[in-house]
Amino acid sequence: MKKSFRHLLLAFGLGSALSAQAQTTTEWPQQPITLVMTFPAGSGVDVVARQIQEPLGKLLGQPVVIDYKPGAAGNIASEFVARAKPDGYTLVFGTAATHGSNAALYKNLSFDVETDFVPVAPILDVSNVLTINPDVIDVKSIKEFVDLVKANPGKYNFASTGNGTGTHMAFAEFNSRLGLSMIHVPYKGGPEAMTSVLKGETCCIMNQVQTVLTHYKAGKVRLLGVTTAKRVSAVPEVPTIADSGLNGSKGFDSSIWFAVFAPKGTDARAVQKLNQAIRTVLESPETRAKLEAAGNSVRIEYPEQFKTTVRANRAKWAEVVKAARITID
Repeated sequence: MKKSFRHLLLAFGLGSALSAQAQTTTEWPQQPITLVMTFPAGSGVDVVARQIQEPLGKLLGQPVVIDYKPGAAGNIASEFVARAKPDGYTLVFGTAATHGSNAALYKNLSFDVETDFVPVAPILDVSNVLTINPDVIDVKSIKEFVDLVKANPGKYNFASTGNGTGTHMAFAEFNSRLGLSMIHVPYKGGPEAMTSVLKGETCCIMNQVQTVLTHYKAGKVRLLGVTTAKRVSAVPEVPTIADSGLNGSKGFDSSIWFAVFAPKGTDARAVQKLNQAIRTVLESPETRAKLEAAGNSVRIEYPEQFKTTVRANRAKWAEVVKAARITID
């Protein structure tokens, strides 16, 4: 009798486990999906997330809710999702910084940016552009900028959206490769950093094309060079930094990507379904046109492809951090 009862309990437990697994895979999603944002509202990451939020929710049949947890260069949001239940309902909107350079910059992270996450899908590649306030530093080319800064080491301040962010790392790589000495002024996010440049509190920033485009068209800032290997269609008149021909600029490519990650242990079938939905959204002519008009390039990869991308990105930024001797407590 006891043996039969024990078998009944085991059978019941197995049935419950299988039922739970089925609910998180074949029936996923059955409730709203939370996309945890690594940076503040109004940042470049947020703008992109909002452009895919509604169409992604329609495809999945459940609303996608954005939850802002900015701070510590995205580490607060990343840690929250790393510890979240791996049921496919809590995701993080990360970047090449949050899931790349942060691993080299922060020595005491409570999570591993590679093993504690499942790479779901990239969204796009983002070009930064060297953006200056001409009232503070009146130059018209990369060469003039470099010559002036070299002649005045430690005089000019550059802004970033925070320690370890993509804007910080892009400028750090630029300064390291071209031998410049500048003072880094980190801000809490994109809006604050951009405001500092507009007000002349800092001379310049390596910010996303989509973030500076409005100010550029209004004549408030000057764009000297994009950080990508090729020119950006939204601002075709702006050369690449590599085009400058300066010593150290050859092959310069400091673009970053935005992407979606899930906690480790998330069922592969839920990951595949989400990846497929994201790819479908990005392949929509309307969505692609909106993203590319802002100076971005859509990146479409399957989970395994993206996993390789993430690993290569970590290695690249580890080298930059070492060469630039960047340390963050």
